[in-house]
Amino acid sequence: MSKKSLVFDASVLLHDPESINHYPNESIVLPSVVIEELDQKKHLNSEIGKNARYVMRLIDQLSKRGNISQGILLDNGAHVRIILDDENKKKKSGNTMFTPDRNRHRLLAIAFQLQQEGEKILLLSKDPVTKILAETAGIETQNYRSIRENYDTIHKGLKFIDQTKSKIDKFYLDGSMPLPEGEHCPNEYVIMKSEENSSAIGRVDTKSKTLVPLIKSAGDIWGIKPRNVEQKCAMDLLIRDDVKLVVFTGGAGTGKTLLALAAGLRKVFDEDVYSRIMIARSIIPVGRDIGFLPGTKEEKLRAWLAPFFDNLDYICSATGSENGAETKKWVLESEKFQVEAITYMRGRSFANTYVIIDEAQNLSPHEIKTIISRVGDNTKIVVLGDPSQIDNPYLDADSNGLVYLIGRMKKHDIFGSIYFQSTERSKLAAIAAAVL
Repeated sequence: MSKKSLVFDASVLLHDPESINHYPNESIVLPSVVIEELDQKKHLNSEIGKNARYVMRLIDQLSKRGNISQGILLDNGAHVRIILDDENKKKKSGNTMFTPDRNRHRLLAIAFQLQQEGEKILLLSKDPVTKILAETAGIETQNYRSIRENYDTIHKGLKFIDQTKSKIDKFYLDGSMPLPEGEHCPNEYVIMKSEENSSAIGRVDTKSKTLVPLIKSAGDIWGIKPRNVEQKCAMDLLIRDDVKLVVFTGGAGTGKTLLALAAGLRKVFDEDVYSRIMIARSIIPVGRDIGFLPGTKEEKLRAWLAPFFDNLDYICSATGSENGAETKKWVLESEKFQVEAITYMRGRSFANTYVIIDEAQNLSPHEIKTIISRVGDNTKIVVLGDPSQIDNPYLDADSNGLVYLIGRMKKHDIFGSIYFQSTERSKLAAIAAAVL
């Protein structure tokens, strides 16, 4: 069987600008309409715009090495060529399925044309509609799957095992226990239960190869107390200064943002471990966009970061002080509380900072890498998100940066992750999360 020509859709290149380098010794086709789509995106001040500019520069460099319409040989053995629309060939072949006024149809027309000329074609795309139309036209398709982790088997950070009462009692007495049989990740939490209803929680310490108890002071942070075992383990991760990267996944109302913010306030304002809290959020609107927001950058971000300010209200009122509003004002007016858009984090370096990244399920693996690589000395970064609520059209539950981060970091002892399942916001919220 002859080798297939891989026709790339723009959605693949915008998702991963290095994608053409992931197919060594293959024949890669870039239709001219894909180049035009990249050109239309290059002005965007976002990761999509950055990726478009990167690919355009890469293509420009390739064109200087020879006739790119005939094909350029890459260092990995791949052969890359750009094919222009040819209306004359289209008319001669009698192909009337695709109209020239739609980019998607122009892409499919080129793939169909090459197939009619005898080439074996495989269309790579991340767009479901493009793949459906291509398959309808008899063109084989494949979802681009280079950078991804399996969300269904995601590391949850919690493990439940049966244990005898005597061993649980000994764990409390000795303050440690040898690791149970099986594979364990660093900073994973093991919840032990006996038939007599005794229970204990141990954290995996891979250096000593033991289970160790939770830090006692994790029980109350700025008036916030854990309501379930997931939140207990999450608080333990947050106040451990040796765990530099923490990831919380789970649905709305599970307490991810509340716990992350409360721990940050304690570490910055009470313990002076870090000099400031930096809060950033992926800015992708849900539903119809309301357009540009007025005001300064901070005023614009306040609308996007409203969940954090709502949680700050709750925390300040939960501290037990008579005037929660004054406490909130003191926090916000200090130079220790800052907000930022993820768009502007590239190129910066964060030292002595407690960083919270929210809505990370809308970030690509490349964006996550960019953010994590900004971390300087004495910095802790907490990443939050829900892979079941992705608003980025180029990502899915397996290819988003949040799940990718967990999959790649779970074996490192500076990392910890908790998957939240219990909704604690309210009884109504819990029912809604379960049945709607």
